[in-house]
Amino acid sequence: MVRMESFPRIISVDDHTVEPSRVWQDRLPSKYREAGPRVVRAPLKEMSFVGGRFAPEMGQKGDSGPLVDWWVYEDLHRPLTRLDTAVGYAREEVRLEGITYEQMRPGSYDVRERLADMDVNHVQSALCFPTFPRFCGQTFTEARDRELGLLCVCAYNDWMVEEWCGPDAHGRLIPLALVPLWDAELAAEEVRRNAARGVRAVCFSEIPPYLGLPSIHGDAWDPFLRACEETGTVIAMHIGSSSRMPSTSKDAPPAVGSTVTFANCCFSMVDWLMSGKFDRFPGLRVMYAEGQIGWIPYILERADVVWEENRGWGGVADKVLQPPSELFAGHVYGCFFDDAFGLSNLDAIGVPNVLYETDYPHSDSTWPKSREVGEAQMGHLDAAVVERIVRGNAIELLGLTEDGLWAG
Repeated sequence: MVRMESFPRIISVDDHTVEPSRVWQDRLPSKYREAGPRVVRAPLKEMSFVGGRFAPEMGQKGDSGPLVDWWVYEDLHRPLTRLDTAVGYAREEVRLEGITYEQMRPGSYDVRERLADMDVNHVQSALCFPTFPRFCGQTFTEARDRELGLLCVCAYNDWMVEEWCGPDAHGRLIPLALVPLWDAELAAEEVRRNAARGVRAVCFSEIPPYLGLPSIHGDAWDPFLRACEETGTVIAMHIGSSSRMPSTSKDAPPAVGSTVTFANCCFSMVDWLMSGKFDRFPGLRVMYAEGQIGWIPYILERADVVWEENRGWGGVADKVLQPPSELFAGHVYGCFFDDAFGLSNLDAIGVPNVLYETDYPHSDSTWPKSREVGEAQMGHLDAAVVERIVRGNAIELLGLTEDGLWAG
């Protein structure tokens, strides 16, 4: 039994930052500032999230509706919502509603406040995914102006490294970069630019074709994958990074999608295991954020059966040279924050392939009780196993110091 007082300091590999309002206005060339992402306060006429699709409507001055802070960029009008930052509110108070910066917990966007909230939650270090760019920078991938989009990607990465993970963070915030997904060569350049300043993780889409991009089964992504392998950069895929959350019908309530959020991770992992990329790039490593881990054992079992028994017609015999379960063990990491079933099947997943997360400041977050949740679910495990899951695996994967800090 792991006692609470000895529970390891957490390294969360899936938290989130809500970007301050001037990230791009302060970093874009002057000629692009008017066109670049900016925040305006305007009424929210209506907003829905049905069938896995988010549909807000921005009002004009004088319209009725609550005043909300909106990110405006080209034709995109994206409000800040309570689901972006729900910590500090009781579960029953978390609704689909627009908010302003003043209505969110300051730790969502302020470094010093974030560290204080990490202290409350027994968290030492955290890797943070974006909010306005979306989980792999789809906002800039979908934009019309590619030159401006590239500048926005670079500006975000500069802010992430120099400010969010800068001196005030004392090594406790771990940088996660974006890349211009529309061009694999440019993406490779951005991987190398950031790796040169110590960044060891980059966002990517769980299912690129959902974004109108090539799948990983062809060669289109090879320059990007090669850069990641050569620099030791981990490819981090968050649920929803394909801009399509799982659902069953256009009128399915959000509860349906929320229950099956792991599904895209499942599809994506099978893609990678059957792509041959891990044989071609043996140093490549990928991780799945917020997908939990309980589904992994069956998928590995089924993938091995298909690889072995359907090789005559399955289309992978000449490129997938090892059983998928062996490829998983050497290349894939799953993340969880609340998955007792997955932990009861840990032997079928592999201790070295499991990471911990707190999902701050989202509605699913276990803040401020991530330690208590972890102790309740992992109390039956040996202390050495808990240490690996809660922090040791993340230190190894992300190239952190022995103390679990980012050294830059």
